[in-house]
Amino acid sequence: MNDANDPHDRRYPRELRGLRGDVLLPEDDEYAAAASTFFASGKPALVVRPRDAADVAAAIRYVRREDLALSVRSGGHGLLGSATNDGGLVLDLIHLDSVELPGPDVPAGTAHPAGTGSTGNRLVRIGAGATWGKVMRTLDPHGLGLTAGDTAGVGVGGLTLGGGIGWLVRKHGLAIDHLVAARVVTADGRLLTATPDQHADLFWAVRGGGGNFGVVVGFDFVAGPVPLVHFGTLTYRPDDPARLVTAWRDHMRTAPESLTSTLALIPPMFGGPAKATVTLCYADDAAGPLRAIGPLRAIGEVLDDDVRVARYADVLADAHRPPGGRLLSRNALVPTLDDAVIDAAVAAYLSGSSTVLRSLGGAFGRVPADATAFAHRDAEAMIVCAAFLPGDATTAGTDADGDAGPPGWAGVARHGTGVYLNFQSSDTSADLAAAYPPRTYDRLVATKRRYDPDNLFGRAHNIAPSAVPATEGVRQ
Repeated sequence: MNDANDPHDRRYPRELRGLRGDVLLPEDDEYAAAASTFFASGKPALVVRPRDAADVAAAIRYVRREDLALSVRSGGHGLLGSATNDGGLVLDLIHLDSVELPGPDVPAGTAHPAGTGSTGNRLVRIGAGATWGKVMRTLDPHGLGLTAGDTAGVGVGGLTLGGGIGWLVRKHGLAIDHLVAARVVTADGRLLTATPDQHADLFWAVRGGGGNFGVVVGFDFVAGPVPLVHFGTLTYRPDDPARLVTAWRDHMRTAPESLTSTLALIPPMFGGPAKATVTLCYADDAAGPLRAIGPLRAIGEVLDDDVRVARYADVLADAHRPPGGRLLSRNALVPTLDDAVIDAAVAAYLSGSSTVLRSLGGAFGRVPADATAFAHRDAEAMIVCAAFLPGDATTAGTDADGDAGPPGWAGVARHGTGVYLNFQSSDTSADLAAAYPPRTYDRLVATKRRYDPDNLFGRAHNIAPSAVPATEGVRQ
């Protein structure tokens, strides 16, 4: 590893000499790990690991002068692999991983759209390079938690900028619903603190608009009390998937908001048999867990049951990349999980797609659609279809941009009214149209023009400053 802190060392570009952080060149030991992500490998000219906002600004100045591609890496779990590149600069935020509780109480007047009340809430200040596993381990001794990702290694930055769906989504909403400030280094090198009262347009945009507007180096969230949870997986005999999904849907429609669950239909793969599972998190020690969880044990023949009482910090799993050259992943937010949608989801599974249905509603749905850049608050569920393929494989079902989806995906897609971009492995105009309704999209374009007119931050579901305004009835 090279520190690049010697202002006379000519191995480094002039703008990057004297950084507090690290500069990694291809010959350095840590370069390979920093240049790769969970789903992609890259060959950037160099990797910068900043230790403060000044380091980030210096890297941005260098990228602009040399006209290089810029990738920002938090946890590196993005499905697009856009956190690395070939020939450009990767800004790896691994050192910006602090997790602090700066005071005993939330500042007076602090509020967030999910509105979970103030009793026991605490402000937590998190660096964008922290992982959710570290965040939860820090909050756990204080009895606190946040809506987070499903896996411990996922970065706070990437998950938050896309919205942040996790195991508390029905009880506490999205991660962005608890965000009260973001510190952003913009394309011109300024460090701005975006809040509801300062740079409010930027604050609105980073809550669901992705990394289009600058490098977010830190977040302030409101964390709330999280008791011990009931967490685990029920495995069923997969002989009647339609009946299983229908019964799961019916229960989730009446279940308390403290219960979040996913139902996964997994076809035979990697030498294993087909599986049907429900993974659940029940986060309430006041209401009866038997009433919330018990009916799920009756929706099918249970082959295995590992639901147990756990600390919330312990439910985030370690991610393991499956074999296969490529992951095709598409998702649809559906306003109603009716029988036609269920039939399409089951058909995708029978066609060979891993199909996961995720319950939404509750606090997720009580945030106004225009309060954040994540606008699809009316969704009852999210359906994800995925397939693991060799690198040279293709599938049927190409969309208007020539992008191939998993088997059976087209039948599910026609029922969707929105997309969660964090779970989307394609980057097309159709993806943007599905993710952002016309008014949301136009507002994002206006914000992009203000903070990044030259489109420096142009990777990963890019909202271009030159985009033509959307019109009602054109973008769906």
